[in-house]
Parts: sequence; C-alpha cells; structure tokens
Amino acid sequence: MATNPTMLDSGMVRRKKEKKNQAVFGIPKGIVLLATPEGWRTSALTVEGGMLCGRLDVPINTDPRDARAAAAVMVTDLARDFHDTDVEVNWDPPQEPWSWTAHVTLTTENHPPSQSTVG
Repeated sequence: MATNPTMLDSGMVRRKKEKKNQAVFGIPKGIVLLATPEGWRTSALTVEGGMLCGRLDVPINTDPRDARAAAAVMVTDLARDFHDTDVEVNWDPPQEPWSWTAHVTLTTENHPPSQSTVG
C-alpha cells in the first residue's frame, strides 16, 4: 500500500517545541488600591519598573480596611511565590477616600512582619 507523502516527508523540518517561560513577577515595592464602581482595583509596582494590575478578589462592598488587608496578602504571597522572600506592607495615610497607597519592603530574617502589614 502506498502512503501519501506529507510536508514532513518532503524535507520540511519540524521546529522544536519551546517551553513557554512563566512570566516573572518582579520584587514588589508598592501598591495602589482603588475603590471603583466595578470593584476594587490594584496595581503592584516592582523594583524593576514593572506593574501588575488587576481586580482584587473581594466583593465591591468590602470595607476599605479589609480590602487593604487582602491587597497586602496578595502582594506578600506573590513575593513569596516568585522570589521566596517575605515582604512587609505599610499603608500611607489616604489622600482620597477611594484611593490608598502602600510601601512594600523586604523583611529581615530577625523581624517578622508587623501587624501594620494588614491594616
């Protein structure tokens, strides 16, 4: 039985499948949290100049303190997952009633994250 030649049989070379590298999240240095009519939005700023933006996974009517705590946990988990390091989140006094910013710093081994990381 004769087989039909394919492009591969005719001299085409198959490309090696390349592994797609997982996008690397840089070391966080700041957070911006915004209350919008559609829900809570975050931007995590990185030391390398990157930014990770998205929706915070909390209900729209979440108290701002709880939203700040959720944003701090998100950034803390990202730092631990991508860089195997712990960070501390310190929220600045709000300038607007719908907007908050925080500084993110690496923690030292001798100092556990303080309670201000979630408030």
